[in-house]
Amino acid sequence: MHLSHAPDAPAAEEIAFDDFLKVDIRVGTIVEAEDFPEARKPSYRLRIDFGPAIGVKKSCAQIAANYAIGELPGRQVAAVINFPPRQIGTAMSEVLTLGFADNAGEVVLFAPDVHVPNGARLF
Repeated sequence: MHLSHAPDAPAAEEIAFDDFLKVDIRVGTIVEAEDFPEARKPSYRLRIDFGPAIGVKKSCAQIAANYAIGELPGRQVAAVINFPPRQIGTAMSEVLTLGFADNAGEVVLFAPDVHVPNGARLF
């Protein structure tokens, strides 16, 4: 199954609500960001704090086009935390940081507009 990032793409096939509940999307705070020059597209390696129950997880994110590395620590983001870890080049990504494509196709992070506790689950 291929998902299009285009804003005019049709909706994905219908799923059951129980299928949605299987995807564990949590909010966390970026505690560290570093360049990831080995990635194919401009990317950063992130360490994200999801609170005491989940802890700090690593993620590789193609967000360098829209975010300066220095503005990322302290920023809250949403991520899928229950996918298996994935090797991205030389790094292991433990969570999938979520975002939307802007008009240029670059990632804009998905985050709450007010601070919420780290580890809060999307519902």
